[in-house]
Amino acid sequence: MGHKLIVSLPLPSVCVSSNEVIARVLLIRHGQSLWNIEERWQGRADIELSELGIQQARAAADKLGSFDIIASSHLQRALHTATIISEIHGVGPVEVDERLQETHVGPWEGLTRQQIEQQWPGYIDTRRKPEGFEPDESIVDRLTNAIRDFGKRCAGGSALIVSHSGVIRTLRHEMGASNPRLPNLGGSWFNVLGNDRVTPGDIVTLLDETSFTEAL
Repeated sequence: MGHKLIVSLPLPSVCVSSNEVIARVLLIRHGQSLWNIEERWQGRADIELSELGIQQARAAADKLGSFDIIASSHLQRALHTATIISEIHGVGPVEVDERLQETHVGPWEGLTRQQIEQQWPGYIDTRRKPEGFEPDESIVDRLTNAIRDFGKRCAGGSALIVSHSGVIRTLRHEMGASNPRLPNLGGSWFNVLGNDRVTPGDIVTLLDETSFTEAL
């Protein structure tokens, strides 16, 4: 029988029905990065954690129960977060999967929201994308396949994935689920079903944001 993260729910070790949950996968956002502090869109830029981000990862690890698999985007802000959690829990090594990386944001990479609004007025609020921005379909395809693969490997249990807010929110939006802004170390459960479907679950917040007032 697999272990659980945060919320303990009964999971079958063998799938009985095609629409029954066989595994649960928790995707969380990385800790605060240096560009989070500057409010810059990161995309695929490989930006490291801030000192606060390192503290956040350690604090979040204390809120997690045990899990069967831990995986991460290859971008260092996610991988460093996952490595801290892995070392504290004694689970690993962290499995790196490029399907978990952040959205390619094209010409918006490195820009602040104000700069984007000046050059592409109204785009963010209406979900319009500039040329070179990764399509939502691409994000949904790669992320869903990754969740399904990790879920099937820990059938009857749970997996933890450290990824990025952009892809997590896009996936929830495209699945018709609520889509709130995710703080650092916030995330979402996803269910892997016996018929290979992936469905959205609850939103999770691992940190008391009042304890990290510098976090974005």
